[in-house]
Amino acid sequence: MQMLAHFITKIIDFFYRPFRRFIPEQIFRYAACGGGNMVLDWVLYFLIYNYCIGHEPVYIPLPFDALPELCLSPHIATLCITFPITLLTGFLLNKYVTFTQSSLHGWNQLCRYILIVFLNLAINYFGLKLCVDVWCWYPTPSKMFITCMTVVVSYMGQKYFSFRK
Repeated sequence: MQMLAHFITKIIDFFYRPFRRFIPEQIFRYAACGGGNMVLDWVLYFLIYNYCIGHEPVYIPLPFDALPELCLSPHIATLCITFPITLLTGFLLNKYVTFTQSSLHGWNQLCRYILIVFLNLAINYFGLKLCVDVWCWYPTPSKMFITCMTVVVSYMGQKYFSFRK
């Protein structure tokens, strides 16, 4: 993992040179890692929504009789699938590339990171419900719009809570 993180850091730092006078290194690394993870999220969301879920509701059978099954709208089912993937990639990029100076133990970092991500997940969930179900926007652009809004919340939470020094 360290070798891959070092490789990614070297690539990011290469592109950082022209921006050195304008942007702190940590913010640039965060933007690069977060941007890469965001693009991964968008691509996964598009592919899963359009080619796996197929714009159809997803029915999940429940193990008890009160409700025979849970019905998820296609855009929310896609969010549930992409979320764990980008949670893991985002944590690893933040831990090993962006916030390398944190003195917290890895487990504490992960738990705190998950709390911030769940806040962003709630923003994503309610944002998708609003954009797609109320305003009738297309799901993929809605997801992109909401993700852009959560970037600031995420950076502040990760810097001052999850990976603080």
